[in-house]
Amino acid sequence: MITIGQDVLSLADFNDIVFNKKPVSLSPSALTKIETNFKFLQNFSSNKLIYGINTGFGPMAQYKVSEENLLSLQYNLIRSHSSGSGNLLMPTLAKALMIARLNSLIQAYSGVHTDIVELLTALINNDVTPCIYEHGGVGASGDLVQLAHLGLVLIGEGEVIYNGEIHPTADIFKQLNIKPLSIHVREGLATINGTSAMTGIGMVNIIQAQKLLGWSAMFSAMTNEVVEAYDDHYSHELNIVKHHKGQNKIAAVLRDILDGSKMIRSRTDHLYQPDNIAHDVFEDKVQEYYSLRCVTQVLGPIHDTIAKAEEVLVNELNSVNDNPVIDHVNQNVFHGGNFHGDYVSLEMDKLKIAITKLSMLSERQLNYLLNDKLNQKFPPFLNLGVLGLNFGMQGVQFTATSTVAENQTLSFPMYVHSIPNNNDNQDIVSMGCNAALMTGRVIDNAFTVLTIQLMTILQAIDYLACQEKLAPKTLALYNEVRAILPKFVEDTPKYKDMERVKDFLTASQPFS
Repeated sequence: MITIGQDVLSLADFNDIVFNKKPVSLSPSALTKIETNFKFLQNFSSNKLIYGINTGFGPMAQYKVSEENLLSLQYNLIRSHSSGSGNLLMPTLAKALMIARLNSLIQAYSGVHTDIVELLTALINNDVTPCIYEHGGVGASGDLVQLAHLGLVLIGEGEVIYNGEIHPTADIFKQLNIKPLSIHVREGLATINGTSAMTGIGMVNIIQAQKLLGWSAMFSAMTNEVVEAYDDHYSHELNIVKHHKGQNKIAAVLRDILDGSKMIRSRTDHLYQPDNIAHDVFEDKVQEYYSLRCVTQVLGPIHDTIAKAEEVLVNELNSVNDNPVIDHVNQNVFHGGNFHGDYVSLEMDKLKIAITKLSMLSERQLNYLLNDKLNQKFPPFLNLGVLGLNFGMQGVQFTATSTVAENQTLSFPMYVHSIPNNNDNQDIVSMGCNAALMTGRVIDNAFTVLTIQLMTILQAIDYLACQEKLAPKTLALYNEVRAILPKFVEDTPKYKDMERVKDFLTASQPFS
C-alpha cells in the first residue's frame, strides 16, 4: 500500500502503482488539510468575485454567474470540454493521469471536497480507467480536454475501461457500488485545470526510457563483445578525464556487463606488441567504428537527459498545478498560471530527442553486424542458411531503418509549436500533452529497433558458437531470450518473433 499525501511521491512509487498494481491509501492528515481548505474556500468565496466559482471560464470570465447556477457551471465545464478525438489512451496512461491528478489535489490547495480524492482512490484501486482521447489538450490551462474526460467519469457519465473492455461508467459504478461525484464548489475546474495528463504520461515515458537505456547499454556491450572489440574505449582511465556523470556511469555499466568476457581484447596485448609495428598495413582495425567505440559518449548524455526529466517530472507530480490556488494558510486565493505545462513539455521534447539518438545508435550497430563488408566477420544479414536462397535478418532491417526514420521526424519539438487559441486568452501554450504522447511513440519505436538488434546479436553468437566465451551477464541474457526465440536457419515470418522479444524487453528490467 502506498500512502498518497504523506511523503513526496517518487518515480519508484509511481511505477509500483501503475505497473505493479500496488493499492493506494490517503493520508489522514492530508484529508484533514483538504477539509480545512474546502471550508476556507466556502467561507472566503462569499460575496467575492473569484474566477471559476462565480464567473465564466477563460475569456468568458468577464461574465458573472448567478448564485443559483454555480453548481451547474461546474458540470457545464466538464461536459463542454469532453471533446477529445483520436485514439483512446491506453489504460496504463489513463491510470497514470489519475495518479497525477490525485497527487495534485492531495496538496490541499484546490478547494475541493474530500469526496473527489476518495473517488479517485477507489477508481485507481479497482483498475477502472476513464476513456480519454489523445487529441485535444494544448497544455496551457492544463490538459483541459483530457482531464474533462476524467471529470465526465467522476460525475458518473462517459465510458470507462474495466477488465479490458469499454463500459458505460454508470454500469461499472453500479457494479462496484461506487458513488459518482457531486459538485460542491469548484470540483469541475479543479479536475480539469492542471498538467496531470502530460505529467502522468511523462512519468510512464521516463520509466520506459530508463529501461531502453539499460537495454541499449547491454546490447552495445554485446555488439562489442561479438566483434571482439578492444576494451579501452569504455575504460575508467579514458572516460574519467571527461567530466560528465552520464558518460562515466555508462562506462562503468559496460565494464560490469563485460566483466569475465573472453572475447573482449586488450589493446596492450594485441597492438602494443613490438612485432606489430613491422607491418605497413594492419589487417586488424586499429580503432572500431564510432557506433562501437563512442558508446559512452552517445549514451552518456541520454542518461543525463533522462535523469533531468525525472527530476522535473517528479517535481511537477508533487506540485499544485491548479488555478486559482486556494491558500487557507495565508487566508487568500491567488490567481495565476500554475496549470501551464512548459516544464513538462520541454523535458518531453528533450527526452524524445535523446531516445531518437538511442534508436539511431542501435540501428548503426545493427547495420554493422548485418553488413559483411564492414564487419568482415559475419555472413551478409547474419544469414545462417544458404546465401542467395535464404535471407537471414535482411527483411527485419527494413523495419528498423524505417522506424528510426519516423523517430527522427517525430523529434521536432512541440515546445516551440505554440498556437494561440481560446479567443487569444491562451496566447502562448505548451502543447505538453502532445509532447508527452509523441515521446511515448518514439519510445515504443525504439523498443522495436532494439528488439531487432537483440535478435541479430543472438544470431551472431550462434554463428560464432562463442557461448562459452561470453561474459556471465551476456550469456544469461542469451539463454533467457533464446528460450522465447530459438536460433533460426530457414526463413520464417518474423513479426510474431519480434512481438515476443519486444514484450520481453518492455516488461523486464535490464541490467543497469
